[in-house]
Amino acid sequence: MSRLMSAAVLAVAFAAATSPAFADMRPGVISAFRGQVIVSKDELPEAKNDKETVAKIKSARLKELQGTANDDVTSWQFHYTAFLNKSGAKALKLEFITTDKDHRLAADKRLDSVDPKSSVLSGDISISEDEGLAKGKTYTLNLVNDHNQVVSSTPIVMK
Repeated sequence: MSRLMSAAVLAVAFAAATSPAFADMRPGVISAFRGQVIVSKDELPEAKNDKETVAKIKSARLKELQGTANDDVTSWQFHYTAFLNKSGAKALKLEFITTDKDHRLAADKRLDSVDPKSSVLSGDISISEDEGLAKGKTYTLNLVNDHNQVVSSTPIVMK
């Protein structure tokens, strides 16, 4: 019985880690970042008004992610907040696209259990070189719906 309980706890913890949360933001803030993915260390800060919140979010935004080496593999953990330019999807995919002339898909992460009515999503991502990324490269993070339409994006350097 305890093994069954442990398995259930692990399953719930895994589902919580891979499911996006639905961020509650004011309309002015959503408008300022529509179509963008904001990569940060933690959840985005809020302030007493839209102008201050926008300024705080801009200062919390990361352009580079510092990786952690474990043996010969580097991994990256980050928080994302996606301001969607189109809602309606129940699942999305976060794609890491190379910025070279080929613009190839290097890696992706599937986001399930998306609220189709939500225009802002947030969550935590963990990804490593084993999944296709390379240290020192720049990628475009594209959040893509099931019709292969980019609903938000941002550039990021994997350090």
